[in-house]
Amino acid sequence: MTESGGRVAGKVAIVTGAASGLGKRTAEMLAGEGAKVVLTDIDLAGAQEAAAGIGDGALALNQDVTDEARWQAVIAETVETFGGLHILVNNAGIGTPGTVEETSFEDWRQVHAVDLDSVFLGCKYVCRPMADSVRDTGMTGAIVNISSVAGIIAAANLAAYNSAKAAVRHLTKSVALHCARQGYNIRCNSIHPAFVDTPILNQVSGRHTTDEIKAKMARQLPLGHIGEPSDVGYAVLYLASEESRFMTGAEIVIDGGVSAM
Repeated sequence: MTESGGRVAGKVAIVTGAASGLGKRTAEMLAGEGAKVVLTDIDLAGAQEAAAGIGDGALALNQDVTDEARWQAVIAETVETFGGLHILVNNAGIGTPGTVEETSFEDWRQVHAVDLDSVFLGCKYVCRPMADSVRDTGMTGAIVNISSVAGIIAAANLAAYNSAKAAVRHLTKSVALHCARQGYNIRCNSIHPAFVDTPILNQVSGRHTTDEIKAKMARQLPLGHIGEPSDVGYAVLYLASEESRFMTGAEIVIDGGVSAM
């Protein structure tokens, strides 16, 4: 599947939450455009299966993204295995619905740990190794943080998720400014999808079928249909490639038009 050329040829990427859904498709697309890819997930078996589907140049690692020490180990193993690191896609995340009154403090902290703290840890520990990897190569480093349209527009029943994803949006800008000031040649941008057809829909379908949930979600979007994982993957490819070398601290919104309403 990996090609010798491509939009990210010669680069090494880490993609978190890569056992399925957006993370898996993103890893496949990066590999298809020439990158070496490390797929991490708390579901190691799923990550290994996804890596096997990619073939040469893909490595699966177990990672709890809320574990600080594990972040350091994953980054070190990536550099040791592939000789560098040029792209980080902070994709792992969870969503626990609930209003501010319904949400328990335990759920609040768990959502922020997975959706926000993990992004902080990834950005913190990737800066120096990535800066070393891109120095004198003529390439830029790229951190791509997967936020959500919920980080831009709010819902009454998504208190914790809205908070965490909005914080990812602003953290991204802070990281971008820091890397620019330090001369690291690392860009940091965020992506904000709305509803995307991934296995997580099966978890939220409840008494409804997955098709019923998709149809309900589609009715909320001006374009009339939900997104596909590739829709987000193409945005990651752009931000990870040199095509976006003049773009940092910004966001790409992929939401079927809902934030324009």
